[in-house]
Amino acid sequence: GLGFNIVGGTDQQYISNDSSIYVSRIKKDGAAYLDGRLQEGDKILAVNGKELKNLRHKDAVELFRSAGYDVSLKIQRRLQPQNGPMRHRGDGESGGLPLAAILVPGLALAAAAVCVLLRYRQRM
Repeated sequence: GLGFNIVGGTDQQYISNDSSIYVSRIKKDGAAYLDGRLQEGDKILAVNGKELKNLRHKDAVELFRSAGYDVSLKIQRRLQPQNGPMRHRGDGESGGLPLAAILVPGLALAAAAVCVLLRYRQRM
């Protein structure tokens, strides 16, 4: 295959009121990953010159499967991150904050609050 997964279509809208086709995942070591230009979250406008307008998801998948060896994609980059796939950076890291950067301070704050509460109860 081409080394990526897609979401969207007239029957499976990824973004409300938008039946476009989007890259949901770049498979590590696949053709798209090795090429490096396609990113998760990109909107695919055309495959080999054929526009992807008003297609059901399965029809879009079939278009990619029958695209042949030399594939030309017309894409539109996602300018603002939205809920959904994050941009592919090529180093295996996704964008945004790591989960630990949110959880560790939150857990430390919760533990400190519990300690303060227990000390306050002992004094009463």
